[in-house]
Amino acid sequence: MRIVEKMNQAQQFVSLEFFPPKDRNEWPAFFNTVDRLSQINPLFASVTYGAGGSTKGDTLEIVKRLQGGNGLDTMAHLTCVGAYRGDLQLFLDELALAGVKNVLALRGDLPKDTPPEFSACRTLLHASDLAAFIRESHPEMGVGVAGYPETHPEATDPESDLEYLKLKLDQGGDFVITQLFFDNQLYFDFVAKARAAGVDKPIIPGIIPVVSLKVIQRIISMCGATLPPAYLAELEEADRSGGAAAVQKAGIAYARRQAQELLDAGVPGVHIYTLNRDQAVLELVDGLLPS
Repeated sequence: MRIVEKMNQAQQFVSLEFFPPKDRNEWPAFFNTVDRLSQINPLFASVTYGAGGSTKGDTLEIVKRLQGGNGLDTMAHLTCVGAYRGDLQLFLDELALAGVKNVLALRGDLPKDTPPEFSACRTLLHASDLAAFIRESHPEMGVGVAGYPETHPEATDPESDLEYLKLKLDQGGDFVITQLFFDNQLYFDFVAKARAAGVDKPIIPGIIPVVSLKVIQRIISMCGATLPPAYLAELEEADRSGGAAAVQKAGIAYARRQAQELLDAGVPGVHIYTLNRDQAVLELVDGLLPS
């Protein structure tokens, strides 16, 4: 089933994002993590694709296993930068054969040391191009796109960023998953501005439990999100007083408060960037939704 159809049938939901482990020796532990998190009955699970499609083979295999063996409705991330139409077509065909009916259409990060105009295919330069390509080649598939409450790092300004978001949706996107954020007001303002710009499709907030200061600082340096000063100070104090365990405890508690406030405000659901950490996510979602 297309995810947007499941959203329309659900009251509120939790969904999850996983990433393929780099080492195949880690796959048994990864699938144990998936098994544990399947207990929370996520509406869907997404699997990342890696920079430049670097993990596309693993992504394909994992989404097949999650869809078939774990019984999860699965969404494969797909990027177009540096890709050829034929390769993308084959990937989509393989997904369809495996019963995977949903794709998150992303431009993807440019490979290092390449000029901004780099692309293997000049007709697939943007996520909007990929959304249109998926809609044309596999009209039965559901298509998600990304949104940026704090504005895409490469955008000229928030207004043009919203125009591109609307274009992605007009070109085939069914719904939006936001980049992670730590101030819910950023999400509420983003949704209000998107609605004013003519976006009427679901916008799902993406949240992440901080499990390590080093990890989250690396993540936000790449995606353009910001840590509120008070929250950063809380995490640093936790690190000084209790080390990594205390940081993770504070991070989970903060993400849980975020999720609860969002759900209380009536969002369709929350998408959790799991970092493949099962216990952290289980603690985050425990009792969050009615059973």
